[in-house]
Amino acid sequence: MHRRKLGQGLEVGAVGLGCMGLSGTYGAAEDAASIELIRAAVERGCTLIDTADIYGFGHNEKVVGEAIRPIRDQVVLATKFGNIRDAQGRPAVDGRPEHVRRACDASLARLGVEVIDLYYLHRVDPAVPIEDTVGAMAELVRAGKVRHLGLSEAAPATIRRAHAVHPITAVQSEWSLWTRDMEAEVLPTCRALGIGFVAYSPLGRGFLSGTIERVEPGDRRAEHPRFAPENLERNRRLLGPLQELARAKGCTPAQVALAWLLAQGPDIVPIPGTRKLARLEENLAATTVPLSADEVAALAAAFSPGVAVGARYPEAQLVRVGL
Repeated sequence: MHRRKLGQGLEVGAVGLGCMGLSGTYGAAEDAASIELIRAAVERGCTLIDTADIYGFGHNEKVVGEAIRPIRDQVVLATKFGNIRDAQGRPAVDGRPEHVRRACDASLARLGVEVIDLYYLHRVDPAVPIEDTVGAMAELVRAGKVRHLGLSEAAPATIRRAHAVHPITAVQSEWSLWTRDMEAEVLPTCRALGIGFVAYSPLGRGFLSGTIERVEPGDRRAEHPRFAPENLERNRRLLGPLQELARAKGCTPAQVALAWLLAQGPDIVPIPGTRKLARLEENLAATTVPLSADEVAALAAAFSPGVAVGARYPEAQLVRVGL
């Protein structure tokens, strides 16, 4: 697989692996299979492995740590902190410097590594100045516990303030044909500062594969407004141009959707998640799907910003993005 550069010279495979789904988000966790999948990804040149301390409440980091132990030098290991559960078990955010240090040490222990290659603030804490949070993250770099810093779902002004404290290597946000909010301001801000962009949910949580006709109870997507039955039925009507282009190219709609993201620039790295080897290989093969400028533009027109029916997150989560 060809490689791409994020900010600060960090080089990774053009497509990474998002690991959230390996901890029961979209079905029962199968650790042995997950370990095999991660190792298969790295063997195929997928070097950016992305996890977070909140995924499975530590379970995900332990699985990732076990998977990369014999191949640590081939992996760019990314994890995130800041999303927590409060004393009542409700979702919350903690960006206090003391939590930064505590969370990093806990992640290092679960992952079984001495250093994290890319350490993200998962969500911005509105109660803590971003300068304080990133200042504590910078201390981790100086201590040799972290190599690069990142932000997830941050607003342009926050990105600029953070970058002034310590160079930010990557901003991670949801981006796909189905979710294009960040194109207006976040992406230009990143490019102006030399920050790479990591696109999570680049297949719209599976929607852009064209295979989701309904969401079963217990599937996390059932909580997302876009997957509500009445909204999903309307959203599926958007898929026609994507499916038609995939048929013309002899590939899958998911591959075309990833190829569209890759065509947005050499500073873009999508991190699709999967639990299946066949899907992993399908995703990685998207790097070989050529799209002309006219095809890229046609897809952008078919999935214009705001065309999807329903919010991309439930309200309780939506209020924590773009801060």
